[in-house]
Amino acid sequence: MLPGLRTKVGQEFGRIDGMKPAAPPYLRAALRHLRGSDPILADLIRQVGPYRMVRRPERFQALVRAIIFQQLAGRAAQAIYDRFVALFPGVRFPSPRQVIEAEAGAMRRAGLSRQKLLYIRDLARHVADGEINFHRFARMDDEAIIQHLTRVRGIGRWTAEMFLMFNLGRPDVFPVDDLGVRNAIHRAYHFERPPTPREMREIGERWRPFRSVAVWYLWQSVRLILPDASGRPPQAARKKPR
Repeated sequence: MLPGLRTKVGQEFGRIDGMKPAAPPYLRAALRHLRGSDPILADLIRQVGPYRMVRRPERFQALVRAIIFQQLAGRAAQAIYDRFVALFPGVRFPSPRQVIEAEAGAMRRAGLSRQKLLYIRDLARHVADGEINFHRFARMDDEAIIQHLTRVRGIGRWTAEMFLMFNLGRPDVFPVDDLGVRNAIHRAYHFERPPTPREMREIGERWRPFRSVAVWYLWQSVRLILPDASGRPPQAARKKPR
């Protein structure tokens, strides 16, 4: 993963916390399709190795966490998140109703900005009032869920897409606004400049209906040493003459 993106994805949604990656039921079909439809991606799959994305069971908790971690360094965000959870002793994580009823000053003293406090309470109200019902998501398509979630203040399309991938395990999510995905495509497909969302969608069409798996491999691919457009390894990777 790209270092900056690794902070966002790894800490907001993809934390393992002792959980072991479990292969989704569609993985074998996805790898067969991706390898057969795109030789560049097939090579990245070979170099990166086994698919190891962890699917998280959380719903409300994951979205609260995502809001807290927005635009913050990892350690600072984690400290605020831990203090927020500690406001609700006796439970692993507070319910939406508990968040609504919690004293605002205590949450502010835990480190939440005024804006993030408003965002978290808006999310809690949507869930408590039934406007967002996570049990219905299984019967909804990806775009409907994104539209549902982005009604909440502080939840944008990228956050909703990460939720679809990491928490719902949806197989065909393609976040074209994600900087890490854009940079990985730029690098692997030898674009002279970062690709536009339209160009990314054109490339991603060949990966349907398993674009989530392709995205995970693209994130991982940036740690690889790839050849340049001429087929030669990067200058930094070439052996110096003795």
